Amino acid sequence: MTTDRRSALLVAAACAATVVAGLGVAAQHRVNGELGQVIDDGFTAALISFSSGLVLLLVATAASPRARAAFRAIRPLLASGELRWWMLLGGFGGAFLVLGQSLVASILGVAIFTVATVTGQTAMGLWIDATGFAGSRRAPVTTQRLLGTLLTLAAVVVAVAPEIGGRVPVAALLLPLLAGLGVGAQAAVNGRVRTATGSPIAATTINFIIGTTALAVATGVHLLIAGLPDRLPSDPALYIGGALGAGFIAIQTITVARIGVLILGLCLVMGQLVGALVLDLVLPIGVATTASTAIGAALTLVGVLIAAIPSRRRDRPRRASQAGA
Repeated sequence: MTTDRRSALLVAAACAATVVAGLGVAAQHRVNGELGQVIDDGFTAALISFSSGLVLLLVATAASPRARAAFRAIRPLLASGELRWWMLLGGFGGAFLVLGQSLVASILGVAIFTVATVTGQTAMGLWIDATGFAGSRRAPVTTQRLLGTLLTLAAVVVAVAPEIGGRVPVAALLLPLLAGLGVGAQAAVNGRVRTATGSPIAATTINFIIGTTALAVATGVHLLIAGLPDRLPSDPALYIGGALGAGFIAIQTITVARIGVLILGLCLVMGQLVGALVLDLVLPIGVATTASTAIGAALTLVGVLIAAIPSRRRDRPRRASQAGA
């Protein structure tokens, strides 16, 4: 197998894994949205979700000598400057996403919550790939990538526009929009931590430690004001949000180094929208899905393919120049 063919297969596998991660994100939107609705407390629901994921990751870390060694390496990496302290704060993005799920996903529905998140993810992914933020693999903003991104944004408009100002309050879209920006940045810094430590488990666990800490502080303040929720649900399915989060964040920390933040974001978008469409049809919550959501998902798929497929014309000169060097 040639090097180019092997590289193309690895990129395809990374894209497919990231789409699966996107399906997990949509499922987490649904689970955490219902948990927040049932207990009528989005802050507590978010903390339950994130902390349960942290418990699973701490167990995995304890069982992995490589992950434990990676944790011990964090301090020397910070001291040497290979990692900056702010690169460990990716968990803030995840925490804000989970909080948004618990607070407004039950109002917006999974599909509309997802497309609002997508807007922030796509914009952040384009900026990060263009600037190489946090040591990410830089990728120039070519016409092909820009077209794919614009199609994805058009999908967002198509999917959400019919509901704006009606059943969907504009203010409720702000949380998932900001969460999308945070998720895009989270992928970049988590990927950098994974590269430096050599352990996706360690990078994901650090993400959950930071996110759980942030949510614990926010929830503590909230509970002092609002009081404890009346009850917790008995349905075990409502407590799997943390496990879903641990899974899709671990996938992102591995695939981002291969495909870059923009393509990672677009593949996540595709998985999220397709998953959201299915979930809103099978297990609806909040605003019911419409034909516009399906059209938006189709446009997203086209945008992902345009942005993700390498441009042969662009690659040939690069290989030629490398051969002559």
